[in-house]
Formats: sequence, C-alpha cells, structure tokens
Amino acid sequence: MAQLKAMRGGPAIILLVLLIIALIFGGFLWFDFLGFISAREVVTPILTLLRLRRPDAGGNPDSPFLLDEQRLALIREELALREEELNGREQGIGNLETALEERQAALAERETALEDREKSFNDRVNQYDDKVRNLRQASQYYVGMQPAQAVERLQAMADQDVIDILRMTETIAQESGATSVVSYWLSLMSAERAADLSRKMIKKPEA
Repeated sequence: MAQLKAMRGGPAIILLVLLIIALIFGGFLWFDFLGFISAREVVTPILTLLRLRRPDAGGNPDSPFLLDEQRLALIREELALREEELNGREQGIGNLETALEERQAALAERETALEDREKSFNDRVNQYDDKVRNLRQASQYYVGMQPAQAVERLQAMADQDVIDILRMTETIAQESGATSVVSYWLSLMSAERAADLSRKMIKKPEA
C-alpha cells in the first residue's frame, strides 16, 4: 500500500516542479514586460553556464554598432566576390596573353621561313643571272673566233656546257637579227658528236 502511494506521489511531485518552473519563467517574462528586469540578462548567464546556448555569430543584438557591423560584413562579402571575379578575369587575361605569345611566335617562325625561302629564291635568281651573263660572254667569245678553232674547243667540253653555249648563241642571233653560226659549228664537228648534241637538245628543251 505504501509503495502504491509512493508511485502516485512521484508524478505529482514532478508536476509540481514543472509548475513551479513555469511560474518562475512566466514571472520573468511578466517582469521583463513591465520593465522591472531584463530576462535576457538573467537567463543568458544561466544558459551559458549550462552550455545550452551557442555563441551568437551575429554579434550582440543590443550593440549600438550592430548595423555598422552588418554593413561591414556585407561589404566584406561583396569585396570577396569582387576579388574572386577579378582573379578569374586575371587568369583569363593570362591565358589570352599566353595564346597571343604562342601565336606571335608561330608568326615569327613563318616570317623567318618566308625570309629564308625568299633569300634562297634570290640566290637562285642571281646564280641564273650570273650563268646567263657568263654564257653570253662565252658565246660572244666563240663567235669571234675562227669557226674551226671554236669547234675544236667546244668538242673538248662537256655536252651540257656545249648545249648551253649553242642555245645562247641562237638566242643572241635572234635578238640581233643576225645569222646563227650554230648549224655551221655542228657541221664542223664529227657526225657522231653533232648527232648526240642535237638529240640531247631536242630531248631536253631549254627551260
């Protein structure tokens, strides 16, 4: 019987304790509403002591600088975003500069290659001009000699050199309107050599 009373008395005690706590809490709120006390100042140390209240990341709400702190936080956030954007642009500009440098290097290489080709072409042209000038001098030299002496010297030369001189002699004769001595030179050569030179001249026309 005593155990039954004790079991019934336990919940009643708990209800009474909860009722007392509710009355105390209600009294705090009422006195806070009337302005006699500040419930926040009384409750905050207790909650902090019991570790039931986390630190306020937003700062003290009663601070007179709260708006300034919030504005400063917004400005810092905006500056961080702006800095991130500028870093992105700077990286993009860096990539663009790298691409431009690579393109400029490629253009410089192409320009160098073109200059080399142009120089090579000019060298070949100069060599050709020198060859033409030398052939003209040689042709005029042989035309001025006695035909038999000229043919004797021509037969001692390589076939291609003789062909070049014969062609240049024909060209000079056409330019001046004079009669060419090429056919006469060939008639003074041996039949075999004259036929060989004529065949090569026909097989490989002048460029």
